[in-house]
Amino acid sequence: MDKILIFDTTLRDGEQSPGASLTTEQKITIAQQLARLNVDIIEAGYPASSAGEIEAIREICKSVKKPIIVALARTIKKDIDCCIKALEKANKPRIHIFCATSKVHLKYKLKKAKEEILKLTVGNIRYAKKFIDDIEFSPEDATRTDFNFLAEIIKEAIGAGATTINIPDTVGCIFPSQFSKLIKKIKERISFEDVNLSVHCHNDLGLAVANSLAAVESGANQVECTVNGIGERAGNASLEEIVMNIKLHPEIFKKGTGIKTEELYKISRLVSHLTGIPVQPNKAIVGSNAFAHEAGIHQDGILKKRATYEIINPRDVGVKESRLVLGKHSGSHALQEHLKKIGYCLTKQEFEKFFIRFKQIADKKKEVFDEDLEIILDEVKKRIPQIYQLEYLHISSGNKTVPTATIILKKDKEILEDSACGDGPIDACYKTIERITNLKGKLLDYSLQAITSGKDALGEVSIKVKFGDKIISARGASTDIIEASAKVYLEAINKLQIR
Repeated sequence: MDKILIFDTTLRDGEQSPGASLTTEQKITIAQQLARLNVDIIEAGYPASSAGEIEAIREICKSVKKPIIVALARTIKKDIDCCIKALEKANKPRIHIFCATSKVHLKYKLKKAKEEILKLTVGNIRYAKKFIDDIEFSPEDATRTDFNFLAEIIKEAIGAGATTINIPDTVGCIFPSQFSKLIKKIKERISFEDVNLSVHCHNDLGLAVANSLAAVESGANQVECTVNGIGERAGNASLEEIVMNIKLHPEIFKKGTGIKTEELYKISRLVSHLTGIPVQPNKAIVGSNAFAHEAGIHQDGILKKRATYEIINPRDVGVKESRLVLGKHSGSHALQEHLKKIGYCLTKQEFEKFFIRFKQIADKKKEVFDEDLEIILDEVKKRIPQIYQLEYLHISSGNKTVPTATIILKKDKEILEDSACGDGPIDACYKTIERITNLKGKLLDYSLQAITSGKDALGEVSIKVKFGDKIISARGASTDIIEASAKVYLEAINKLQIR
């Protein structure tokens, strides 16, 4: 085997996360993206659970041809029959048969002796083999199973025709060094010529990825995992973490996975959106903070050489670029670079004043945005030069009157006047200003809030306007919200003229 096989079970084990139920269309969408990701195997579902599940798997088989498509079954002929029906249209079908083998499961769940379990396993693998050649067998709760019995049932399964043996750490209880020893011990006891050795680890103790990688290092050549690590209880081993660890440590694993890592971020967001399970910000590889830096020392290092604080190029996982978060921990270097990026160059004296004010604002906010920076810039530079100044404003409006604005602007010594109608008084103002200045913008955002109390409260208007490929933010305040709206639109136009 020249690579490590990636077996994705997002559509089966991942969908078992509480509240993560997917429609057939959503399953097909994820399966198609998994194919683009170039996973080797997709476990599409558990057919015996419902007629809808059978139909969903059948549709996936029609839609996705390159990966192996797997259906799950217990050691029950009815389950296997459901798998056969579901996989009828698959280009590369596989039936995944599982049976619990640990003492606690045998005694309390199955209420069966070891001899019965062996007989069931062999009989059902042979039955499935009559219809589909590719059979995977999992001794459920393998890591808590008596080793001699585990070795015996694996041998019997291979003898009956299993082409893949999967070792599940069903309750996520084993430690990486223990799991490594177990995999080595299994390989010493049993010949895996022409048979794949797989692992399926759960994350109850946060060790699913570590256990999976330890198993691969010890000789396993297939890893079962899910996008974003979703799944039963605390979830499964995270596909993106498995893949990137293998990619970044060729000296350990010797083989690659064949995964197109540039698709990782895209499928992470797709699965999160369709299942409704958010990705935690500090999630490795695909979290929103995975390539975000706020500490000044880190930002300074990243600006000088990315490798100082990033071992992965964000583009390698489908993230456009690193993000420098402006907050109370940010340093002057990062702030200067960001100001240049958004089009502002300050003198040394202006920047010193700006940085002091920035820190004051940052102490009160979790993150400082471009709009905040522009307000600070206005303060430092005292004010935006008034290329256009509002001299006169008259509004005619009512419930049976077409809103009309008449505005007089002053530009240098020139007086400019015009009128226009709109959907409301503010829209009429903006259309009049656009007629006078001959600058048409698209209003992306408009918000109004009272910044003082009482009947004469100041209303602060915040807007975001797009002029061509430039987006301008502006704020203004007045006791007259229409006047504030007009002034803030003029400020946006004046900012555009400066830029």
